[in-house]
Amino acid sequence: MPNMTLAVPKDLHKIMKEHSEIKWSEVARRAMWEQARKLELLESLTGKSKLTKQDVEKIGKNIKMGLRKRIVDEIDS
Repeated sequence: MPNMTLAVPKDLHKIMKEHSEIKWSEVARRAMWEQARKLELLESLTGKSKLTKQDVEKIGKNIKMGLRKRIVDEIDS
């Protein structure tokens, strides 16, 4: 299995040192696997899509506008 070196912020390193009972390499490995699985799922869902980047941005904008409207309506109720 290949090795990887990670740089972590000092405050995170301090917490990690305080909890040396945790296998931090395993925590990192699981987090990377989770992210990789999300990427694979995203690729499988979008791999055959004929949508352009503009289409996706327009859909995203419409979703955000719809959510905003729903929140405003709930606040006004």
